[in-house]
Amino acid sequence: MDKLYEKAETGCCPRFDPAPWDGKEIEWKNKLFLKDHIRSFLHIPLNFGKIMVKNMERIKEAGALAPKPLMLSDEKSLWGSDIYIAVSKEVPGADMVKISGTFLSKVFEGSYKDTGKWVKEMQEHMKSKGKEMREMYFFYTTCPACAKYYGKNYTVILAKI
Repeated sequence: MDKLYEKAETGCCPRFDPAPWDGKEIEWKNKLFLKDHIRSFLHIPLNFGKIMVKNMERIKEAGALAPKPLMLSDEKSLWGSDIYIAVSKEVPGADMVKISGTFLSKVFEGSYKDTGKWVKEMQEHMKSKGKEMREMYFFYTTCPACAKYYGKNYTVILAKI
């Protein structure tokens, strides 16, 4: 098992600490991600597991696991989204992207069905800070099984300003 996940009680996703993410301003300069696409139906992912297994195998094979797990989704369409998996170095044969910018982050807890409400809340949060959102990413902090185990289902919204 990878050292990254040895500390996870579940053997899968580590327990998420919202403190470093909630209400923070995060600066990234050329943060490296492996990019892929997930097919969805009304934002419900259809091939997420298959895509994640494929990419995690590639990342592990390349020795490119990030020090801390981070996977973003842009949720740009009802029918699909691009996912961005943080990596420590280039992964051969993968679509690699670098993300730079300043992001405001806010942590939400609850069912994914509340995502629309969270987006509106994030937009209000941005207005209250006098900021305009240029892009939005969702950081789903644990898989559904681990969220159930931990009793908390956290999602972080990162808004590029």
